[in-house]
Amino acid sequence: MKSTDSLSVIGLREWINLPQLGIIGLRAKIDTGASTSSLHASDIQPFQRDGEDWVRFTAYLGTQVQRRHRCEAPLVSVRRIKSSNGQAQNRYVIRTELALGDRLWPVEFTLACRKTMRYRVLLGSKALVTGNLLVNPALSYVQDKPALPSSLSGAP
Repeated sequence: MKSTDSLSVIGLREWINLPQLGIIGLRAKIDTGASTSSLHASDIQPFQRDGEDWVRFTAYLGTQVQRRHRCEAPLVSVRRIKSSNGQAQNRYVIRTELALGDRLWPVEFTLACRKTMRYRVLLGSKALVTGNLLVNPALSYVQDKPALPSSLSGAP
């Protein structure tokens, strides 16, 4: 990974994978003004699995050609989030691994309708700090597309 000291440099937009959700090749917008990351989702349904809280949802993976992917993840919490337009709403929060460049780490995402937004994923400041990332907003797609984990690439 290209880096400065112990921090890796990323641009304002980067390619990511969410391998635990089976999502690959997703463009993300970096938003240092947002605390929590956000993933575009609809059809959100909480449910129980083995006595634990989970959530099932549809993730959207493109803007021009919309690909849909049905996902399930353990539910971390439900939080009151204030959006950029000042409106507060309750959102489901999941934690899943994020692959960016050659790094992989757990990130919390709120599930929200982002259908009017250009990017289906926002990476907030908590994810950037945990990932030891430094943002250069003059750049985009600095890092290589993340490699596919063996479980998604068809390798044994």
